[in-house]
Amino acid sequence: MADSSTDNPSVPEQVRRAAEGDRQAWADLLNAHRPRLRRMVALRLDRRLQGRLDPSDVIQEAYLDATAGLAEYAARVEMPFFLWLRWLTGMRLTTLHRKHLGCQVRDAAREVSLERGAMPGATSAVLAAQLLGRDTRPSVAAIRAERQRRLQEALNAMDPVDREVLVLRHFEELTNAEVARELGLQESAASKRYIRALRKLKEILVALPGGIEEFR
Repeated sequence: MADSSTDNPSVPEQVRRAAEGDRQAWADLLNAHRPRLRRMVALRLDRRLQGRLDPSDVIQEAYLDATAGLAEYAARVEMPFFLWLRWLTGMRLTTLHRKHLGCQVRDAAREVSLERGAMPGATSAVLAAQLLGRDTRPSVAAIRAERQRRLQEALNAMDPVDREVLVLRHFEELTNAEVARELGLQESAASKRYIRALRKLKEILVALPGGIEEFR
């Protein structure tokens, strides 16, 4: 192949070996990124499908897509390898949402527009649950339910891009450069949005019953 990954200096060594047929290199690459992808899918999987689909199911299908597309990716690298995997996983998640939910799927306004397509957004309910933790004691159930309701409302009121930057940086743990690339922003703009989103989140938490101390 004239434009093979062997002749492309931008291809990382492990990706190059995988594209040339090294199965162990490919398995190691996929295993290394699985935890981050699983966290991403768990944040964005529609709650109505949580009993029918596991994040591992979504990732497995995405990895089949990655295996089929690896040679083409390596021949002309256009994005970092993890972001390519993340994009494939997001597209697979979108497909599964539409397959299982049909007309009940969240409308397109709830999907996050990226440079390469749209990905399901993390819902305010999931974010609120992440922020509140997993204290399910009956003695605090009512207080927690009210706190979660108010937190969801406040998160819904945030600028969608700011909320997505918060998800990418705080929950998915992407770097500022990765966030900027995913959302088509300058790195300086992505950084400013993250600072603004953190400030807004702190204001939200302070205003909740129990204040910010409940989240430390």
